[in-house]
Amino acid sequence: MTVLVDVADGVATVTLHRPEVRNAFGAGMGEALADAYRRCDEDDSIRVVVLTGTPPAFCAGADMTSGGETFAKRDESTFSAAATPMPAWRVRKPVIAAVNGHAIGVGFTITLQCDIRIFAADAKYGIVQVRRGVMGDGYSHWTLPRLVGMSSAADILLTGRMFDGHEARQLGLCSRVLPNDEVLPAALEIARDIAANTAPLSVAFSKELLWDTWSKNAEEVEAAETAYHHRLMAHPDAREGVMAFLERRTPQWQGLTSDWSERPG
Repeated sequence: MTVLVDVADGVATVTLHRPEVRNAFGAGMGEALADAYRRCDEDDSIRVVVLTGTPPAFCAGADMTSGGETFAKRDESTFSAAATPMPAWRVRKPVIAAVNGHAIGVGFTITLQCDIRIFAADAKYGIVQVRRGVMGDGYSHWTLPRLVGMSSAADILLTGRMFDGHEARQLGLCSRVLPNDEVLPAALEIARDIAANTAPLSVAFSKELLWDTWSKNAEEVEAAETAYHHRLMAHPDAREGVMAFLERRTPQWQGLTSDWSERPG
């Protein structure tokens, strides 16, 4: 199996698993990742997803074992540069990228589809495809400029250069930089906190609007926030959240993500 899924305490750990090739993206990994995301999206017992890789890398990029045929012409009716048919932003739960080692090419661009990113300090990162005769994939020309701005996105995409976790943090690509072996534990700590203390529907609506905001103006965002507030304030979880805080206890949420049929963007 190229992608492993382990569920505990409301958190699904999705692991890219081809350690013999540093988790290079191949052998159906894109479809397997989409299947894992769909499972996490549909299962109400899963509140948060953590995406990581089997050490020593997160994902070394495209599988180049086929040599010069790695980027050979594909069937135009079926090929997509999306990397996976279900990107992380379509999962109605937070997806945290625990990038515990090198993330190159598509191995890096799939992290940009996640909601929160924690990077290993000494690992190497880059969208290197222009140095391989192709170009950045995985929606990177959409996600990257919105994360770091046009100038930094051009620097990363047009040079194909690599950089470490500290520079990634300076650019705004991740929220934390940690030693390699601390990345996954930190991501799981955040995930467990979200799973225990946040309302499933509140998080789902907020995530949907965060990603959709990029196509909205201020007035449209206000209208969406207002509409979502009406839906949430009419739900028992709005009372439960306040009472749990006042009574200093863990909230017992009733809302289920599966009750909401819409999908982000």
